[in-house]
Parts: sequence; C-alpha cells; structure tokens
Amino acid sequence: MDNNQVHHKIEELVKAEQELRDSAPDQAKLPERAAQLKAIEVQLDQCWDLLRQRQAKLHAGLSPDEAQVRPVDEVEGYRQ
Repeated sequence: MDNNQVHHKIEELVKAEQELRDSAPDQAKLPERAAQLKAIEVQLDQCWDLLRQRQAKLHAGLSPDEAQVRPVDEVEGYRQ
C-alpha cells in the first residue's frame, strides 16, 4: 500500500468513525457501536503506524514498500 492509499483508507475510517459518533445512540446497540468504534480506532492506529514506518524507511534510504501493517497487539502496545 502506498502513501496515497494509506491516506485514502484513513479518510474512509475517519468518515465512518464520525458517522458512528454522530448517529443517535440506540441503547440496545451501544455494545455493538462501541465495538465498531474500537475496531475503527485500531485500524486508524495501524494506518498511522504504517505511514510512520514508510517515512522512516525512506529517510533511512530503504524502500518504503518494505513497511508492513503491524499486528494489533504490537501497535496498541506502544507507549505514548
């Protein structure tokens, strides 16, 4: 996935996240909605991580195409 594709995916995920947050809350569907939001947030974290990897590889003189999406437990385990 090149940078443009990753940016496009991020835009799609942000739009989906905003639509979920803006929708009227249905008490019966709150757990499902929370799970959907969490899944979107995780995918966004993976996309941003992929962009950072691509940039780092480029700056190191390596091919940015060598960057790969990291597993959820690795990306979500980063310290801020």
